[in-house]
Amino acid sequence: MFIGVCTQIMKRRLKPFALATLLLLVAQSLNAALPAAVDGQPVPSLAPILEEVMPAVVNVHTRTRVQVRTSPFFDDPFFRRFFDFPSVPRERVQQSLGSGVIVDAENGYVLTNNHVIDGADDIAVRLSDGREHPAEFVGSDRDTDLAVIRIDAENLAELPLDESERLRVGDFVVAVGNPFGLGQTVTSGIVSALGRRGLRGLEYQNFIQTDASINPGNSGGALIDLRGQLVGINTAIFTPSGGNVGIGFAIPAGTAAHVMTQLVEYGEVRRGSFGVEVQDLDERLREALGVEELRGAVITQLARDSALREAGLKAGDVIVAIDGRKVDGAQGLRNIEGLLAVGTSVRVDYLREGARRSASVPIEEDLDARISGRRLDPRMEGMMLVRMPERTRLRGVLVEEVRRNSPAWAAGLRAGDVIVALDREAVRSLGGFRERFPVPGDRALQLEIRRRGVGYLVTLE
Repeated sequence: MFIGVCTQIMKRRLKPFALATLLLLVAQSLNAALPAAVDGQPVPSLAPILEEVMPAVVNVHTRTRVQVRTSPFFDDPFFRRFFDFPSVPRERVQQSLGSGVIVDAENGYVLTNNHVIDGADDIAVRLSDGREHPAEFVGSDRDTDLAVIRIDAENLAELPLDESERLRVGDFVVAVGNPFGLGQTVTSGIVSALGRRGLRGLEYQNFIQTDASINPGNSGGALIDLRGQLVGINTAIFTPSGGNVGIGFAIPAGTAAHVMTQLVEYGEVRRGSFGVEVQDLDERLREALGVEELRGAVITQLARDSALREAGLKAGDVIVAIDGRKVDGAQGLRNIEGLLAVGTSVRVDYLREGARRSASVPIEEDLDARISGRRLDPRMEGMMLVRMPERTRLRGVLVEEVRRNSPAWAAGLRAGDVIVALDREAVRSLGGFRERFPVPGDRALQLEIRRRGVGYLVTLE
């Protein structure tokens, strides 16, 4: 084998230095061990960095109890009543594994992916030293696939998020996680691309792409650079075959830090809104609008109370930058908008008839478009309410999601329900529903909902 390798090297006529290097590597592989030093120089190793990093990366275990019907006729009320089927279904426990990163040792905060803990009844965290602790749910954000959980433990290591945004394509990175439940595993690669988007199911997308091997179970784990800095949270892979093909994605540390701050403070992410609809700037629109800019977001429609409208912008304007950050299209604008702090103002640069202009725009929440139940009434804790889509004729408020084991879940509310009445008074919109609160806590709330075309009454005590 050694002679064959040497023959192939000679055929390629490599330079003497390259030839010597390759021969040295081959010789070392035959000895099945890398020496501690070559020509008196230490061999490069990631071990010193990983010794500092790995104690902060944890394994996340979840358990979810799923009801199992004992008969296919259980959902039919006629058969259930006629044959007197038992009313209590059996349960099956589903278990899943993922990863997480301790980013605040003092408070025990662990950052992970929302899909790792979503719907779980029990969450546990196993540390690198073998200790295992139950975890408390703090908050999650489905739109960025991030979640924060908390453990009560001493002598924790931490790996703070690096928000410097100095990461570049070609930088070496290392992924640390718990693939396939094997335990802590380290893989290395480079940053293949920045600002990737196009993954299904996520509203805000600005991923780091890497060829460091990421597999099921790595989700929520750490992506670090060679300084040992936490630059991203591993979240997804592109896999036509189900296995790793060298295309993995991580959420940038800056995004993770912004989301985590709000989850810890509010239990949810409170986002501002420009109140605008946009589309990508393409060649046809460039000619029609008379602009030379290659990229941007073209305003197609502004809401009546849009912050951009009040700042003087109108349909046909092309947004090219926000606070100095370039806007490369509709999704780029959406990503920036989702991370702006409510209550602040930003500078929006835009083009109109070829001339560059700017405006100061305040960032405010659109509570008539989206609001959490907890902000209306503690008894509705755990659900997210959104405006009904314009394409539907049904009036009311759409329940976008309901967290398991929350008061809303216990009351029987589920994602996809439509609230059509509150205390027997019709609900026409989210804005009208919101104005009905607060409701005295000593009086039960009665919600009338529609679920798959069927009406139900739900009482919140």
